[in-house]
Amino acid sequence: MVRMASKQPRKQRKARFTAPLHVRGKFLRAPLSEELRKKYGRRNARVIQGDTVKVLRGDFAGEEGIVDAVDTGACKVQVHGVALTKSDGTEVPRPVDTSNLQIVKLNLKDRRREEHLEAKR
Repeated sequence: MVRMASKQPRKQRKARFTAPLHVRGKFLRAPLSEELRKKYGRRNARVIQGDTVKVLRGDFAGEEGIVDAVDTGACKVQVHGVALTKSDGTEVPRPVDTSNLQIVKLNLKDRRREEHLEAKR
């Protein structure tokens, strides 16, 4: 990911919070499922809209859904079906960190993404 120059946690946090958007995209990687690991020969991939993911941690652990939106600024992902119910009854999407997700099915509509995954094999 990003090379950290310091061992101090406060400087590591600051580096993440002040990172530019082109670097924050690297924070949006999630591990692949076992089948995808064998197919592409890599452990993780960047999460994009349309990927099917499985939530591994938290209140929604075990649920699968399609990625509705990716927030590069906050380094969070919105998954279809993962929502909080407010006191008035409306549902609000719950942002999930990509480290708590596992990619089950890749969105390969972008041919460059497929070529990139194949090239690493």
